Amino acid sequence: MPFLKKQFNCYCYWPSNPKSIVEFIGGSYLATKPDITYKRFIQTLIKNNHAVHAYKYLPQFDHQELSKNAWKDFRSCKNSLFTRINKIIPTIRIGHSLGCKLHLISPDGGRNCEKFISISFNNFGANKSIPFLKNISKSLEFESEFSPSPNKTLTIIEKTYIQNNNLLIKFESDKLDQTESLLSCLRIRDKDNSKGVLLQGNHTLIASAGLREEYLGKWADDSLKRKTIIKICDLIDSFS
Repeated sequence: MPFLKKQFNCYCYWPSNPKSIVEFIGGSYLATKPDITYKRFIQTLIKNNHAVHAYKYLPQFDHQELSKNAWKDFRSCKNSLFTRINKIIPTIRIGHSLGCKLHLISPDGGRNCEKFISISFNNFGANKSIPFLKNISKSLEFESEFSPSPNKTLTIIEKTYIQNNNLLIKFESDKLDQTESLLSCLRIRDKDNSKGVLLQGNHTLIASAGLREEYLGKWADDSLKRKTIIKICDLIDSFS
């Protein structure tokens, strides 16, 4: 079993001799308890001998602040791991849904990682992301939008994000996905090495605690979800 440490807002899973660090940010609401909502995905990464730092956050409008706080916590957790194992290992960043955006607008512009994996990138505005907000805004005569806004987010990525090794994963039945706009934005940059992959599934496929299998046995397991999570983790290892 890996050593588990709760440090700042991160759940840190440390195998005895990890080959790399995965800095993972999940989607809005799902990331309030990433140790539960992404349990199966995290466990598969650990089996592939990655140390996993899973960031916990509550939804808010200021995504730039969330991104900055996650970046700071990841940096502190990384230093703690390096001290523990007495060596430096590469870092992989992975985001799901809103978590992709938070990685892409991080203060270092993707400098301090080997590669970035985007899963079901989502960049909707507040009115589409939060049920009933549009109607409430109209009735109370105020306007609310995420910071940065969807258009501003893509501009930031195009102008300040420098990581060229990006794997963008999209699911066939995902109506919330905006991977195509992200891929177009990334490919505008010089020396870009971004690639897209289309898999079976929906927006929340990697959000799984494996509870049905745990309580009802393997016959109740979601085979597609389990196999796709394994495939995604294999893609993460093979992409460079």
